[in-house]
Amino acid sequence: MLQGNCRAALVGLFLSVASAMSAMADQDRSTPSGLSPEVARQIDQTVTESLAKTGAPSVSVAIVMDGKLAYAKAYGLAQISPARPASAEYRYAIASNSKAFTAAAVLMLVDQGKMSLDDHVSRWFPDLTSADQVTVRQLLSHTSGYSDYWPQDYVMTPMLSPTTPEAIIDAWARKPLDYGPGEAWQYSNTGYVIAARIVEKVSGQGLYDFLQAHVFKPLHMSSVVDNDQHRIMAPDTVPYTRLALGPSRPAPREGAGWMYGAGELAMTASDLARWDISIIDRSLMSKTAYEAMTRPVALKSGADSGYGLGLFVDQSGGRLTYHHGGEVSGFLSENRIYPDDHAAIVVQSSSDAASAQKDVAARIAFVLLPPRGEDATTRRLLDGLTKGAPERSLMTANLGDYFSAQAVSDAQKALVALGPLRALVPRGKALRGGMTYRGYHAVFAKGAAEISTYFTSDGKLEQFLIEQAGD
Repeated sequence: MLQGNCRAALVGLFLSVASAMSAMADQDRSTPSGLSPEVARQIDQTVTESLAKTGAPSVSVAIVMDGKLAYAKAYGLAQISPARPASAEYRYAIASNSKAFTAAAVLMLVDQGKMSLDDHVSRWFPDLTSADQVTVRQLLSHTSGYSDYWPQDYVMTPMLSPTTPEAIIDAWARKPLDYGPGEAWQYSNTGYVIAARIVEKVSGQGLYDFLQAHVFKPLHMSSVVDNDQHRIMAPDTVPYTRLALGPSRPAPREGAGWMYGAGELAMTASDLARWDISIIDRSLMSKTAYEAMTRPVALKSGADSGYGLGLFVDQSGGRLTYHHGGEVSGFLSENRIYPDDHAAIVVQSSSDAASAQKDVAARIAFVLLPPRGEDATTRRLLDGLTKGAPERSLMTANLGDYFSAQAVSDAQKALVALGPLRALVPRGKALRGGMTYRGYHAVFAKGAAEISTYFTSDGKLEQFLIEQAGD
């Protein structure tokens, strides 16, 4: 729990809820849209489809374009019974998307000259395991070796009772390390609890109070609350879960203290988007601080961890992307920032048992941000096959032979039956036989497919296999 890539999509549909969500999807009190009516219509359509597919009671969406908040709208039900429509004005827990804020608090104190990312934990906690070897940077980049106190994707019985940061630190940061500091990357909420306590020791303020003064007020993020100590509840969004593939039910709440520093914040999607704009504009911290936050930390081996400080950093659709997900009981969130495009996508979901947040984010990115490079070539060939007229200039001679008239006809029939393409999600990249393998998960209106490709060094496709998706 308290992480962004930990739960696979659960299938099944709570039909009565989905029907009500569809009927109420357009009743939300949303902000005026800065998108064209046609793009807004496409987003409405694709989000409604995703809710029906995943069974999530609601999602709230915010979109940044050209460095400004361009769209904010909620879909579905904030409460199932009695039925109450979702609203863009309602808060959702952002869970592990809170980690970027904890990292920012540390970086602000570094900017103030009060501490360093290379300080050892022993400066504040001399008795913790390997405290004289673990650095603050390693806490924030999940490379410290401290064991994660909450890897499970549900709330265990002990977590229903309150705890304290000190109790978490004592129980998990005095154990033997999972690996030597800097030797591996392994997600650890424990590191962020330690980092949050360091912020409090250095600043003399509570973490939330520090963030309120240095982040939330300057950015006019007026909806933010400390969901760890003061749980959001109606009239905000009600959190839900599902047991196995059963119906949505109210989710259990963690005891106070368990989300501290690692996933404690709740806010509207619009306020999280305002935070994204500050990262795009680099408006709150020094250039050095932002570079540290958004530069993947290297392991001792020299390997790229793919994670900066509170943010994953990689390429998506050929674009530089900062992103993170979040999960606490009853809520999931997905936050994607495209700094070179001055764009961001925020999706919050009120169910911890569906992949609506990732599905919706991928679909919106597909609508707003045309792919580049190999992803663009893959999409062009897929579009051509759907029309029965693939661009043969994209293919090597071998692939051209593979796509005989019969193969093109079969592919077209199958793709047309799946409906319009809604998203094309990269599934991995590797080198083999002097070529680059790229896998994709193609999401359509009526189903999904897996695509396996090989690209030659001159950018042509040597392989393009379309197979049935498991989900």
